[in-house]
Amino acid sequence: MSEYTISQVRPTDKRSLSQIDALLKQEGIERDSNLDYICAMYDEDYQIIATGSCFSNTLRCFAVSSAHQGEGLLNQIITHLMDVQYGRGNLHLFLYTKINSAKFFRDLGFYEIARVDETLVFMENRKNGFEDYLASLAKTKTDGFSAALVMNANPFTLGHQYLVEKAASECDTLHLFIVSEDASLVPFSVRKKLVLAGISHLPNVICHDSGPYIISNATFPSYFLKDETAVIQGHARLDLIVFTRIAKALSVTRRYVGEEPQSQVTRIYNQIMADQLPLAGIACIVVPRKQAMNKPISASAVRQLLKRQDFDSLKELVPPSTLDYFQSQEAAPVIERICRAADVVHY
Repeated sequence: MSEYTISQVRPTDKRSLSQIDALLKQEGIERDSNLDYICAMYDEDYQIIATGSCFSNTLRCFAVSSAHQGEGLLNQIITHLMDVQYGRGNLHLFLYTKINSAKFFRDLGFYEIARVDETLVFMENRKNGFEDYLASLAKTKTDGFSAALVMNANPFTLGHQYLVEKAASECDTLHLFIVSEDASLVPFSVRKKLVLAGISHLPNVICHDSGPYIISNATFPSYFLKDETAVIQGHARLDLIVFTRIAKALSVTRRYVGEEPQSQVTRIYNQIMADQLPLAGIACIVVPRKQAMNKPISASAVRQLLKRQDFDSLKELVPPSTLDYFQSQEAAPVIERICRAADVVHY
């Protein structure tokens, strides 16, 4: 077999990126919008014959030229990407793949977490990773009626607080999952701090980091799904399969979600939850948004006010603990990050 070279492709290398896009297109996929490392394998003529990428602790966007199928090139790409990840300190790795590619990744040491119909398979490189996560959650299980709520809180608003208060008032124990991936303008460490401060008066709420098993719309891989609706549905169905197993570990029989009057993505997501969760014995409770200044309170509106540094209006939308944080020196780097962002409205 010929000796091929693998190297990183920089975002400024338009020639290589163009070749990669063409190679991915042959596989019926597009380059994912969330990538922080791209590699390519070059032949003797410096033409790209295989590619793969990373984002955070996930592997993404694999393709091999049809002229080189069967040469074991994808194995080499995966090995290269895993070496990159291990060098970053990411030992627990995840990937999303088409159904017909799952066996290949099983042979490379990845294990299935969940699959969605004939659409995708979610995998990790630890045999008992998800089971261990469920076992750790089960240690927090309590007697009585338990419910759950998942939120990103980017940042924590009076709307989030109202949703948690309502859910907590209607159950014995509320398990609150905070999306822990750092894909938001407000970092996870800050989001978690503000959530904990904003719910400190609710003794029956148990907070959990979502870990790598509950991911956001922002980072769900969309490169091998045909259109935006398929992406939303694929993410929602995967989330529900994973959440159903989490709910079972915690004896949760109800999930609360906030009504979404503006975002089509979240609206479709909520509808799928409302349709599918009851089939698993879990009620889906959609709570109308709390309003302020004659509008539903949203994290997007809060980020807009932070970008304008309009703290007088901000106090109408966030709890005192959130307001105090953003008026402190500690928040300066976060506010600067929000001010630099071109778009603060979306996720």
